Amino acid sequence: MPVIRHAREDEVGALTAVGLRAWEGAIVGLADVGRMRRLAENAFGDFLANHWLSVSLIEVDGRPRGWAARENFDEMISDLWIEPEAQRRGLGGRLLADIELRISNDGFDAAKTKTHAKNTAAIGFFRKHGYGVTWLSTSYAPKLDRDVEYIGLGKPLAVTDLGLYGR
Repeated sequence: MPVIRHAREDEVGALTAVGLRAWEGAIVGLADVGRMRRLAENAFGDFLANHWLSVSLIEVDGRPRGWAARENFDEMISDLWIEPEAQRRGLGGRLLADIELRISNDGFDAAKTKTHAKNTAAIGFFRKHGYGVTWLSTSYAPKLDRDVEYIGLGKPLAVTDLGLYGR
């Protein structure tokens, strides 16, 4: 049975490995995975070491199979990564629903995210879960030394009734 919970600092290494394996599939067609792998591994490790408090993970049989983050504790989902062999089993949807609930409970009326425009799997995943395209932009990616198209996605969330007057 999958369990969703907050990450712990001692799980940074395991979550880095999960993110890196998922990233390898997401970056295909955009960059040379082999050339970028070490840079990506360091980026995941640094992010998780500094932001593990913003991370929720989903585990199956005591093993992390995916994670999501709200880097700034706002409405933006900065990361959502599921182990490639665990994809298409509903784990991403469960993790997304959990993070959307957290966003709503924190008083935001919409959830937002972004990805590169060639990441059709992620775009399809978010669209399947009710997200619509909110913007498209091109910007220079220094690590790739080229312009990259990014797509923004958003979903209105039901406001949780906190039982407060006037809400």
